[in-house]
Amino acid sequence: MSVPDTDLDLGRSAFHERRWRDALECLTRADSEGGLPPQDIELAASVAMLLGLNTQSIEYLARAHDEFLTMGDIDSAARCAAWLVMFLKDMGEPARGNGWLSRAKHLLEGMPGPCAAEGYLLIPAALGLLRSGAPEVGQGLFSRALELGTTFDDKDLQAMARLGIGTSHVSLGQVEEGLELLDEVMVSVTAGEVSPIPAGIIFCAVLGSCRLSNDVRRAHEWTAALERWCGDRPDMVMFSGQCQAYRAELLILHGAWEEALAVARAAEGRVRKGDPDATFGSWYQQGEVFRLQGFVEEATKAYATAAGTGFEPVPGIALLELAEHKTAQAQATLRRAMAGADSINRRRLLPTVVEVELAAGDMAAARFALNELSEPTHEDGRPLELAMAAHAAAQVLLAEAQPQAALRESRRAWRIWYSLEAPYEAARCRVLAGRACALLGDPDSAAMEFEAAKAEFADLGATPAVAEVLELTGEKNKGGSPLTERELEVLRLVAGGHANRTIARELYLSEKTVARHVSNILSKLAVPSRSAATGYAFEHGLIR
Repeated sequence: MSVPDTDLDLGRSAFHERRWRDALECLTRADSEGGLPPQDIELAASVAMLLGLNTQSIEYLARAHDEFLTMGDIDSAARCAAWLVMFLKDMGEPARGNGWLSRAKHLLEGMPGPCAAEGYLLIPAALGLLRSGAPEVGQGLFSRALELGTTFDDKDLQAMARLGIGTSHVSLGQVEEGLELLDEVMVSVTAGEVSPIPAGIIFCAVLGSCRLSNDVRRAHEWTAALERWCGDRPDMVMFSGQCQAYRAELLILHGAWEEALAVARAAEGRVRKGDPDATFGSWYQQGEVFRLQGFVEEATKAYATAAGTGFEPVPGIALLELAEHKTAQAQATLRRAMAGADSINRRRLLPTVVEVELAAGDMAAARFALNELSEPTHEDGRPLELAMAAHAAAQVLLAEAQPQAALRESRRAWRIWYSLEAPYEAARCRVLAGRACALLGDPDSAAMEFEAAKAEFADLGATPAVAEVLELTGEKNKGGSPLTERELEVLRLVAGGHANRTIARELYLSEKTVARHVSNILSKLAVPSRSAATGYAFEHGLIR
């Protein structure tokens, strides 16, 4: 007759099967019935952290430290202390984190020789140096941590140290070398060699480096991997919000703005459940969608919430200020951000710097930013970087009255954006091409480019961009309506307070077709809402 599994056995099994809630319930029962060994208290701390139960996790980890200390296992006690340092500082409690750091250092002073815990303790110190703008020094500490991880065959420590080394390379502008190291780290993560919490930290950090270095194809690959990883752990809270924020950014690039907004809001929901690291990304990406759609008030609030995390929401906030004709403010925002940015963040901001400096009339500053953006960071250049540089070059060349060269660069940029399936950016290139054709005395080609851009913007719901094209073509000032007869019919029913379903029945259309007509109406009239469209229609005599 077999002996039934104990709650402790069930908890351990559930952990290995990634059933975090079941694992925590079983471990909690085992703890209340007879207590847990220190390694299982540490396991409970990990599960609680994955579930977003941060306070409970800290309590378990502190208990594990005390139990290991009682048993005389100084190495394990110091390792728990090192994780407490990282968790507490990440949770915004640096004083408590520093207290645990001091305790861990005192423990290690009594050790007869090096140990793995020494490497874990180097990680938060190295991260602090990396974030404070001293990646060279931080890289040295990460390298020492890697030596210790290798000596003591600690896979988690090795992976965290390699992550730090790769990220340091990226921060120092050695992008290719850094990304190759990060790819190597990701292999160990996807092979299941790394524990869940270090694995999640690595996923999110690697995606952050891909984003900063404009490596959109790598970002796609690792975001898909992160999504699968999170999907295999459905009740996990930690890291899942960050996964959604990265997804939202890619969806915005590909023109799926409503889906991006839903995903960003899902990330915000994960923040409330216990994934605080997703706060900036979730709100910043919401701000981006609202800005592109022309919802200024909503975008302002989203960016302000993102800024509350301590990170400045650039370049989005500067582009919003520019859209509100606050050009001097946008210029000041970007110049301040550029002054404190490392080389990799500077490149991310340069396309917007070009746009804002041109709007401010500072041709020298725009040309200087373009020259920096055009400098290759590696042999072939990444498509996203090449597209941004070509687009910025077209803008500057137009301002310098070189339409032929501007046309060439705008079409080059369009081809790359098109290959990246980035419809909004591709349409912006067509606007530049239209402006160049107009300056070259080719009004027919200019009209074709403007019409194609306007149609794409309308499909996306990019109201401000449609308004810009209408202003360039003079359509906004014509006495007639920019709407088709069918769109006027839909607008009249919208003005009557009818929902899309009612309009669909009235006009014998599908709800999807009605929704598309409403989106086109808002874009063509350059208004943000149905009520605003109604007001515009009455004001301009479009309906009676």
